[in-house]
Amino acid sequence: MAVINLTEARIRDLELGSGIWRDEQVKGLMVVCHATTKTYAVQGDVRRNGRHVRTVRVKIDRVDRIGLREARNKAKAIMSQIQSGVDPTAGPEESGITVAKALEVHLGEKTFRDATVESYRYHIDHYLSRYKNRAVTDLSRNEVRDIYDRLRERNGQTTASGVMRTLRAVINTAMRMDETIASNPVAAIRIPMPKRREVDGLDLEAWWTLTEELPPIRRDVHRAMLLTGARRSSILRVRRSDVDFDKGVLIFNHMKTGGRMLFPMGMWLTNMIKDRLDHDVPLNNPWLWPSPTSECGHVTEPKQGADLPSPHEYRHHARTLFIASGVPYAESALLLGQRLPGASGGYVHAEHLVEHLRPHAQALENTVLATRKLVEAVLQIEGCRNAA
Repeated sequence: MAVINLTEARIRDLELGSGIWRDEQVKGLMVVCHATTKTYAVQGDVRRNGRHVRTVRVKIDRVDRIGLREARNKAKAIMSQIQSGVDPTAGPEESGITVAKALEVHLGEKTFRDATVESYRYHIDHYLSRYKNRAVTDLSRNEVRDIYDRLRERNGQTTASGVMRTLRAVINTAMRMDETIASNPVAAIRIPMPKRREVDGLDLEAWWTLTEELPPIRRDVHRAMLLTGARRSSILRVRRSDVDFDKGVLIFNHMKTGGRMLFPMGMWLTNMIKDRLDHDVPLNNPWLWPSPTSECGHVTEPKQGADLPSPHEYRHHARTLFIASGVPYAESALLLGQRLPGASGGYVHAEHLVEHLRPHAQALENTVLATRKLVEAVLQIEGCRNAA
């Protein structure tokens, strides 16, 4: 690639097919001699924040259509853009979108739970802080693979997989905005599926006895978690005002699927919550499950001891007990706050089916209470023996 002082005469004398000739006077201007034509073009490096983004070449026009002076003026204007960090070949305004910008767009496209938003931001700000101001198009497969390997070594497989899923989702959003991003570099990584949660069977007799030994509030929390199968955030954030005894429903305002859910309470659960509210009136606490030692005012960690299930394990047990109680799949899914699959599932609104779902919620309660009555009968027999 020769550098010469271009003149009209020298350009005419350049042989076709001789390649690229750069101009001494205007930086970036060149004459490209193709096999059959000669064209003016300008080439430069796009830099942002002192970082090389890409090298671009812009065709100006054929030499037989414009003169050298006009070509130089156009080259100066284009080089001014390039040196300002603007890619004149990008087209859309979104070209060159950074990881941080793509994250904001991704989070703004639909409503996410607060915990999901917090998780996305933490992954980008904490684990990918070195890359969040990088243009997405500059992230190569090898670089992403190095990030993944480093995270696995330092933070473990679970964290590395979570961060990569976040990055993959963010880049997918960037690809819809920036047509210069040809592919998602995270696709080069085989992210293992999360391990299936192993949940042991629940011995209802032993479980009922163990919950009986808990403090009253924790005892009621555990029993409510099994009788509703609700997610942790849904059940623990219930306020006193979310209990509607007139309609016989427990209102969950924190749902993973969005919106709120009206859970039809069984008769025993209704009475248990009535007792709970009456007992806690002196506390003047707005939460259904108050905790004086918690900063937020309610129970946040219900699991107590290795022998009792976690909140999510209660969902597994509730699903299993729904089946054992003869509850159909669709009804049990709706009672668990899940969306039904398929296109028709979008037309089903659980809040309009409260009374239809009530017998199925009662069926689960009856299955659990049958064990409770058995335990109470055994305890009564043992008490009579001790008295004798």
